[in-house]
Amino acid sequence: MKFARKLWQRARNLLPISGFHFDRPLVLLQSDDWGRVGLRDQEGLEELRSAGIALGERPYDFYTLETAEDLCQLKTTLMRHHDAKGCHPCLEMNFILTNPDFSKMKAGGWRQIQLLPLSEGLPAGWVRPGLIDAYREGIADGVFSPALHGTTHFCRAAVERSILEDGERHDFLRKLWQAGTPYIHWRMPWIGYEYWDSGKTEDERFLSADMQHDLIGRTVGIFAKTFTSLPRSACAPGYRANDDTQRAWAQHGIRVAQNGPKSSLPPYFDRHGVLQLSRTVEFEPATEPDFSLEACLRQAAGCFERGLPAIVSMHSINLHSTVKNFRSRTLKCLDEFLTALESKYADVLYLRDEDLCELVETGSYETEKGSVQVNVLAKKFTKAAARRAL
Repeated sequence: MKFARKLWQRARNLLPISGFHFDRPLVLLQSDDWGRVGLRDQEGLEELRSAGIALGERPYDFYTLETAEDLCQLKTTLMRHHDAKGCHPCLEMNFILTNPDFSKMKAGGWRQIQLLPLSEGLPAGWVRPGLIDAYREGIADGVFSPALHGTTHFCRAAVERSILEDGERHDFLRKLWQAGTPYIHWRMPWIGYEYWDSGKTEDERFLSADMQHDLIGRTVGIFAKTFTSLPRSACAPGYRANDDTQRAWAQHGIRVAQNGPKSSLPPYFDRHGVLQLSRTVEFEPATEPDFSLEACLRQAAGCFERGLPAIVSMHSINLHSTVKNFRSRTLKCLDEFLTALESKYADVLYLRDEDLCELVETGSYETEKGSVQVNVLAKKFTKAAARRAL
């Protein structure tokens, strides 16, 4: 069965499908990891250092959690800009909807993961006044658009398997959890991603179709409680999604799937009716040592020349400021990036994922400024040929 599945996947990569191209520059902003706690501020940093964990080797050692002020500054930057129709750029924010409930886990002897929904607050020791309100204000102002990332970023089965076994992994998790930090992924890749268990064999790493369906259903429910709306766009943690993931998303109302920046395929509908988008501009000042604004502008220009949207990838760490100030540089670069696009491309349009889906289906999309029409051209391509061209 697994061999047949692989053969079918290879065959599908050779089948022609319709990719969508556009006659004017389109820009989408997509961002992951919102709502996910990490290093518990300066106090948490000192706790982990006292426990013998040396932090500072990589930027993600300082991943923490956004503040209301971080979101306010981001919103202010986005609202300074507008496209040819007068619409502000809108950040598609992919949310992790729960965090470990460290108090309950401690009471249970650290033997099982207990989760606290974002709608019910943050774990003990974490303080972020006004954070949920700041999310909602940005959404109401039209510059934030909430989307689905996951219940957890890590694979729960992989982590619980490690905590039940004595050894280095068990000890490292205990140190992190006692300091209010769920994990530091680059130091422990064995935790996997929500739908993908790195401890299994290659053919068994993705959770079963039934498990993914149930998990995504629960996540959608938490999302609805948090934002009083249903998600229409999703991005799998670590970009680890398979056909079962896509089917479950479609069954729970997801219209758009966000994919990582390595494929650069044109937007297309998969067999479940989900619009597949590939990120094309990596905008990560906090984590890329050689980050270049000019390179990002070249990537965007290359998309426009091919009739493709420039889909910008920017993870939430870039806007964090409490342990290490990544926010100031990122917002300066983002302001310059958007200014350069608006100056060079007078007809540029800023879209949300939902807008692009509406556009390819109808040839137009609705905004607060009215209906916007764009010529959409469907061109046949195969995934295999597109990837060889990269």
